[in-house]
Amino acid sequence: MTVVAAETIEAVGADTAPGRRRRRKNVDTTRRRRRGVSGWVVFALLSVIALLMVFPFWFALINAFKPSSEYRAEGPMSIPTTLDFSALISFWTGIDFTQKLFNSILISGSVALIAAAISLLSAYAIGVGRIKGRVWVLAVFMLAFTIPQEALVYPLFMLSRDTGLYDTKLGIIIILSVLQSAFGTYMLSSVLGSFPLEVLEAARIDGASRRQILWHIVFPLTRPTLAVLVTFFFIWTWNDFFLPLVLLPSSANQTVSVALGALSGQYTSDPTALAAASLAGILPALIFFLIFQRTLMRGVNIGAIK
Repeated sequence: MTVVAAETIEAVGADTAPGRRRRRKNVDTTRRRRRGVSGWVVFALLSVIALLMVFPFWFALINAFKPSSEYRAEGPMSIPTTLDFSALISFWTGIDFTQKLFNSILISGSVALIAAAISLLSAYAIGVGRIKGRVWVLAVFMLAFTIPQEALVYPLFMLSRDTGLYDTKLGIIIILSVLQSAFGTYMLSSVLGSFPLEVLEAARIDGASRRQILWHIVFPLTRPTLAVLVTFFFIWTWNDFFLPLVLLPSSANQTVSVALGALSGQYTSDPTALAAASLAGILPALIFFLIFQRTLMRGVNIGAIK
């Protein structure tokens, strides 16, 4: 009886508040340890992915300023002992890279701004105006930005040739702006579809027109999302190769991506010149991304919070 009573007292004591707190503390400690281990695993995987993404840029950087003799003697992985700018200067002057850079900046910047403006106006009509068949219109836009460029290149070529816009910067700006705005319209329509109608009704009661509602209410609230779209449109247009290759055949209108693609055979025998060309093509887009990185992250976070 004494033993049974003692076991009963221990069991009851284990179920008291202090016992439950100890068990809960042990469970919480175990969970924190598991979370800590999983966090380190995720951090290690992300570090490896980051290194793999940075490696091509580092590879181009160390070989762009390496003398050709040192490249042949030491190999592509060695750090240059002296800085040689001859390959970069030869590439820059050989293809008139200043003109190519100006063309890319002009086309990418214009497409980014025009496509964002078209997206805002279209999304305002679909999301806030609540037009009939809104779901089907959004489905058409979603289908539009999933169609590959190869399926559109022939009709776009014929259209630009018949309208006199073939091999002109204005023609490629119009075409890419319309194509990019399909994604922007679909994205902004999702945001404006949940826009509070009470705010719009209050503005209408106060006598605000549709243009005033768009400019003074909708535009300020969607500015972070528009900043994200402008950043995406600029980088996508900068990296676009196929349509500029077909629609801008002349050297005076070529973009950076097309010029770099044409150099792959010309500089195959000189890897340092090819590395310099790659570095010159990567740096502008990288600088643009770093400048607008805060804006991009702020827009993504605000969109997630909404």
